[in-house]
Order: sequence, then C-alpha cells, then structure tokens
Amino acid sequence: MKRAYRYRFYPTVEQAEQLARTFGCVRYVYNRALAERHRVWFQEQRRVTHAETDKMLTAWKRDPETAWLAEPSKGPLQATLRHLQTAYVNFWEKRAGYPSFKKKGRTLDSATYFRNCFSFRDGQVRLAKQDLPLDIAWSRPLPEGAAPSQVTVSRNTRGQYHISILVEETISSLPPSPAQVGVDAGVTSLVALSTGEKVTNPWHERADRARLARAQRELSRKRKGSANRARSRLTVARIHGRIADRRRDHLHKLSTRIIRENQTVVIEDLAVRTMVRNHSLAQAISDASWSELRRMLEYKADWYGRTVIAVDRFYPSSRTCSACGSIVEKLPLNVREWECRCGAHHDRDVNAAKNILAAGLAVSACGDGVRPPRS
Repeated sequence: MKRAYRYRFYPTVEQAEQLARTFGCVRYVYNRALAERHRVWFQEQRRVTHAETDKMLTAWKRDPETAWLAEPSKGPLQATLRHLQTAYVNFWEKRAGYPSFKKKGRTLDSATYFRNCFSFRDGQVRLAKQDLPLDIAWSRPLPEGAAPSQVTVSRNTRGQYHISILVEETISSLPPSPAQVGVDAGVTSLVALSTGEKVTNPWHERADRARLARAQRELSRKRKGSANRARSRLTVARIHGRIADRRRDHLHKLSTRIIRENQTVVIEDLAVRTMVRNHSLAQAISDASWSELRRMLEYKADWYGRTVIAVDRFYPSSRTCSACGSIVEKLPLNVREWECRCGAHHDRDVNAAKNILAAGLAVSACGDGVRPPRS
C-alpha cells in the first residue's frame, strides 16, 4: 500500500527562490495546457492526449519567449501535465467538474518530483537543481527501509512549506473486535454514538471568530496592492490555518479512536453540499466538517481491516423509536429529547445512532437500502 508522510521544512533563501520559480512554471504549464486543450475541443472537436501536451511542453521550452521553462527541473512540469490529464479523466467519468485554471495566490503552490528528480540518502532529501538538502522537521520517522517513489513540496497561504513523501508500506490489520457502533453526526454534539457516548463539538471556528472578524476588517481597510494589505492578508491566513489545523487534529484523533475500538462502523450518507445551503446552519455544519470525518473513517478502515457502512440519507433515524420501531410524523430540530408511545424516553442523537447501527447491520446482511461508499 502506498502511503504519504507529510512534514514541514524550512528552505534557505536560495531554495525558497528556486521553489518560487518552480511553482510559477508549474502553474504556467498547467494553465497553458488547459487553455490549449480547451481551444482544440471547441475549434476542432477532438480531445488532446497527454502525449500531445508533453510534446507541447518540449516546444515551449525551445521557444525563446518561454525558454525560462527550462530553468526548473523537468519533473514538476511533467507531473503537472499528468495531474491535468487526471483532472480530465475525472471530469469525463463524472467524478468531478471541468478543470479550472490555477491563479496565483488563490490555489496551493505545489510541485511533484518523481524518483529521478530527487535523492533520499541518510534521512536527507535533496531536490533536483538544489545544492543543499532540505531542512525537514521529522515529526515522525518514515517506515524502516522506506524508499520514496515521489515527493511533493508545497507552500500554503501562510508561507509555510511542507513536503509529502510517498512510500510503499505494509500496514498490519488490527486484531478483530466484537464491538460495533453507529455514528450520528450533529452540530451541538459533533457525533453521538450508539453506546450512549456524545463527543462535544469543539467549535474551532467559533473560538476564533472575533479575532478573525477583526483581522478581516483591518484587511478590508488596506489599499489593494500595498505592503500593508499583504501583511494583513497573511494575518487572516494564519488565523484560518490555525482553525483548520486544530479541526484536522481533532478529527484524526476521533476517527482513529472509533476505528481502533470497533470492527464495524455505521454512518449516515449525508448530503452536506445541500445542507450547507441552509444559511442558519451552514457555518456550524462547515465547522463540524462531517465530510472530512467520513473520509478519515473510510480510509482508516481500509488500512486496518475494519468495515464502514453508509446508511441511506433518507432513512428516518431520528424519528424512529429504537425500542419498538414506530415512527413519529414530525420531530423539529429544537426537540432534543422525546418520549415514544411505548414509554421509551429517547435522546434524539443517541436514538438516531442506535437506529443507524441497526439499519446498517441489517442491510449489510441483505444488501438493501445502503448507498455505495464514495470512490
């Protein structure tokens, strides 16, 4: 199994300048190849292949006006053409929208180096056309005997540099567990488990909301193109980054705990993209990041030999009594506890988690009523 390990690194001034030129060339090649493929389709009604864009890149390097494309390593430029081809394939197979252009300052700056464009010796990574190895903060060790097949360097809006090292690794499955759990995602509680446990929502965005609003007001007052505006933009980016880092860390810890403790995890197939159109709940739903939690549960289950089942989003888990199975007609969102006519008293979220677990286990046996997992 291929697995990527991500670390932060601190480039020298010369390395930062060389990477900046590489990022610019990668963005230029991607946008120009996309524009050429777009033009050919609308004018000639044919698809441009990856091999044709590779020949275009060779011609651009020989053109005096774009001879600067030969300055960085050839690997990142060839990799960005592969990424463009992958974007088109995903579009043709209806897994994604039409590829869009990369804009400086709006998209993540990144460059991918294949095996022949970097070296890894004695725990040091040296990129092509750079004299010194990268100063990497090894927050965790690579697997013993790992041989990286490719690395991707990136720079985020906060000016931080990261390197993602792809290695081949054998991940051992966890020992089988008899435990099974249903997970109901929420806003007040991030998740409610069928065991009765509720995980409190940390509200990462709400904790920094006043600080973020103040920084955004200061940014709006700065003149466009000025150095003060650039500094204010960096302040806003750092606050957003702090929120995202804390949210990601919490979701990793939660998803790892759920996968380690349970053999089968049943979740709801929520239509998050539709739900965020509700302006009253959009901010809270986005801060909870349900889609990211599901993604983590699914890939960690594949790693460790667990099973994740997604129940149909239209299953009335909240309105169904987990004791007798009867369904109430209406249950507004402000009703957090309710009592069934059979006498059972329910916590709305825990009851939903119990019903999700029961439905997931039932349909996993007969194969009905469960949507397929996302690819």
